[in-house]
Amino acid sequence: MTGKAAAAKAKDKRNTAVVWTVVLGLFVGVPCAIGIVNGGESTDVPAPTTEQRTATVPLLASAFEGQGVCYGWRLYDWSTEISVGSNLGDGTSVRDDPRCPRWIEVSAAVRYTSSSSESQDSASIAVDGSPDIERADLYPIASGLGRFGLDADAFVDEPGWAITRATTVLPLLAAEVGLADPAPAAATPAPSGTPAPLADAGSDLLRDRKGWLITAAVLLLVAALFIVVGVRQRRRATAPGRGAPSGSGRQPRGPVTAQRAGAGPAGRTREEA
Repeated sequence: MTGKAAAAKAKDKRNTAVVWTVVLGLFVGVPCAIGIVNGGESTDVPAPTTEQRTATVPLLASAFEGQGVCYGWRLYDWSTEISVGSNLGDGTSVRDDPRCPRWIEVSAAVRYTSSSSESQDSASIAVDGSPDIERADLYPIASGLGRFGLDADAFVDEPGWAITRATTVLPLLAAEVGLADPAPAAATPAPSGTPAPLADAGSDLLRDRKGWLITAAVLLLVAALFIVVGVRQRRRATAPGRGAPSGSGRQPRGPVTAQRAGAGPAGRTREEA
């Protein structure tokens, strides 16, 4: 019995050691792995595709011919310029160009953050114009972009498509506020190309916290497993026959018949003897 009890005790210790090893591995290894994966996540803002840019420039050139106003775009990844273009061509700005004494430009700064960051992805949009255009006339143009679904969310979701689309509706909005004659051709819906796919850098709760939620679920499962193992070990330790081992091999003594004082082995008294 002593050997079996020792073997069972050693097995229980091994099981406990395995459980603790798994728990420590999950608490330490899984968060480290998630950190490595999130560390390699791309937060680069995608620029307009070649197809989007080449489809936009002719529309802006047509608007310039009908209105005499240059139109352009400028896209930033945080503060880094990643795309610029106008009716003068892809990569050519309308600012300070002698061919464009009168111009309107839409610009957007998109900011992506990693999924482990508390900050949200965001975008800021602005419309600027040449010195002869009043700021009061540019404000309704900027606010009018929302009518075409070109709000901050659209720029966060599809920056390249949104900036080129916004540029093509500038002629229509400029005509609405009286800055230019109507030019329907210039307001034709922009680039019909398929928007470039975005990297998974969104700020949705489940997407941002997916790794940590999975970790929490795994840890809960491990905790449940640890509790089950502990309960089983306790039941085995308190089961009948699992008490303190008896190494002497002596059997419990049965009830002993009480004898009267002075009685001999044969149950006779001294007087009878």
